[in-house]
Amino acid sequence: MSQAIPTADLRVTATNRQILAIALPISFSIFVPQINFITNNIFLGGLGEKPLAAAGITGVYYLIFGVIGFGLNNGLQAMIARRAGQQRPEAIGKLFAQGVYIAMAIAALGIICTWLLAPLVLNYSLQDPELRSTCLSFLRIRIFGLPFLYVYQMRNALLVGTNQSRLLIWGTAAETIANITLDYSLIYGRLGLPRLGFNGAAVASVIAEAIGMLVVFAVIEWKGISKQLALYKDLRPDWPEARLLLVQSSPLILQYGISILSWEFFYILIEHYGSRDLAISNTMRNILGFFGVFTWAFAATSNTMVSNIIGQGKDEEVEPLIRRIVKLSLYFSLVLITLLNIFPGSILQIYGQGESFVSMAIPVMRVVSLAMVMMSFATVWLNAVTGTGHSKVNLRIELVAIIAYTIYVYLVLRVYKLPISIAWMSEWLYWIILFLLSFFYIRSGRWKGKVI
Repeated sequence: MSQAIPTADLRVTATNRQILAIALPISFSIFVPQINFITNNIFLGGLGEKPLAAAGITGVYYLIFGVIGFGLNNGLQAMIARRAGQQRPEAIGKLFAQGVYIAMAIAALGIICTWLLAPLVLNYSLQDPELRSTCLSFLRIRIFGLPFLYVYQMRNALLVGTNQSRLLIWGTAAETIANITLDYSLIYGRLGLPRLGFNGAAVASVIAEAIGMLVVFAVIEWKGISKQLALYKDLRPDWPEARLLLVQSSPLILQYGISILSWEFFYILIEHYGSRDLAISNTMRNILGFFGVFTWAFAATSNTMVSNIIGQGKDEEVEPLIRRIVKLSLYFSLVLITLLNIFPGSILQIYGQGESFVSMAIPVMRVVSLAMVMMSFATVWLNAVTGTGHSKVNLRIELVAIIAYTIYVYLVLRVYKLPISIAWMSEWLYWIILFLLSFFYIRSGRWKGKVI
């Protein structure tokens, strides 16, 4: 006679200790991939300025598909957290399976679109023929990492949504070690591996994502989470459950997709300024990702904790909880931004592009650092909206911010041809709008009563 598996309490409490217990492991899981990304760019910087510039274009292109998975992940995370708050672990496994099925369909579509449509997009948007060829060759390899990336993202939703974020570090650490080792080996032809140059970074990333995915599922098995949450009990496609997940996630997918498309538009406009400005902007994206790890972690925490608290029927605790998360996010952000502004030259010199590059990049870094302070509280409020289950509201908020952002960068870069430091002030406009609209929506109380 088999013993029943004890049911763990998956509910959270609205305390600073609980917030940090969820957010710090998430921040580590975000921080390590950013090290991967920066290391990757440092290695590519050793090949010259043009490969570093190309990394900006290809990175944002892949990020477009990456954030589609992120949108699905956030919708799934909110639903899993709601089930956790309701103490319904048996429903979580079925949700997870439907998320994986949907993710695989999107990954297949992304691979097909890249092979068939990317040449048209790059021919239309990039002026430099050599840059176009380099980017296309890279993307046709890199895009095969999508299935691994998407399943890897699903485990984020599973572990964060069930208050087990501390287990994120295992897959992240494995992916990091693999990525850095393979980057160095395949870009430069070391450790007995072939020298693939720029494309070596693509091959390394695909393999590393596969390794990270396999390791995290091994940990889930090892810790008995698969049994606790009935992950493999019912693997049949379930259209009503899948439809519910799509309804919840599709506005988020569209929201993140639009956001990154606008960023790609920004990079295309920057490309017309030349490879130096494009390389600087790519560096700023590295810095924004690296120094924003705690902000993104607190944002994910806001999503899952708000949904969990609502699942417990404690609507009155939602706004005080958000304010606690905002304070912690802001404190961590201010410490990192202070370090960034005290040692800007030292940070920029690691890219190995010379003193003129550093002197041109420092003013842009000052602008980006202030944007990061705004991001530290704006994204927490925005993800709280996600946690309420009103993902269509997230999409509306994003559309307003993106329209303003796109008009601004077009006027600055194409019409008036101002310096890129002025163009990067678009981030200020973007985060201010997101904050104001999210803040007033939560304050309105119109989110109460939503069932997901």
